Amino acid sequence: MTTDPLALLAELERATARLARTVGGLTDKEVASPSLLPGWTRGHVLTHLARNADGLVNLLTWAETGVRTPMYTSYEDRTAAVEAGAGRPAAEHVADVTDASRAFAERAATVPADAWNTVVWTLNEKRIPALTVPWLRLKEVEIHHADLDVDYGSESWPESFVRRLLREVTHDYTGRKDAPRMVLTATDLGAQYVVGDGEGAPTVSGPGHALAAWLIGRGAHKSLVGTLPTLPSWG
Repeated sequence: MTTDPLALLAELERATARLARTVGGLTDKEVASPSLLPGWTRGHVLTHLARNADGLVNLLTWAETGVRTPMYTSYEDRTAAVEAGAGRPAAEHVADVTDASRAFAERAATVPADAWNTVVWTLNEKRIPALTVPWLRLKEVEIHHADLDVDYGSESWPESFVRRLLREVTHDYTGRKDAPRMVLTATDLGAQYVVGDGEGAPTVSGPGHALAAWLIGRGAHKSLVGTLPTLPSWG
């Protein structure tokens, strides 16, 4: 899997275009309706997507200038911003997501090659190289596009995205004491992913997108086969 930020930015551009087509067709009533995320309307999801783009612009600015520029001032401020923007009309959400996504793309396009290796901090103070920021944004766009529950689900995710997400999440779970041992087989990808010690571990098989969605807390699709262990919170 590539770590080239420019390649990931090309994938992000396509994902953002798909999101824009979905968002552009929403009515005020649909925006105010529940999303797949408990307690959040589609308006909450859209506002979060826009503010996430703003926050990641801050990280790219940090990478280029060397001046610490946090994603958000605090968890509380991030939550407040989402709540404040959630109830807006559909047209305002469209403009907000469009403008924020464009601002991120324009900022990413100007990052100097030597700045991509700069270490920046996420909201939870995880240290990451700036070259992973496009992947962070791609995850937000693809996952929350599905969370909108508007004719775009995990089955719509590109194979490259599914493979990368599966690899990342299973690797992260392997390093966690609260994650169960398991062996996952993505039947459509011809790939197997082992979390922890695979010997004698429960096995789960199914389409890669369904496995990925389950691992990140989006529910167990009926296509999954096997004994599904209880998962810890993701992210």
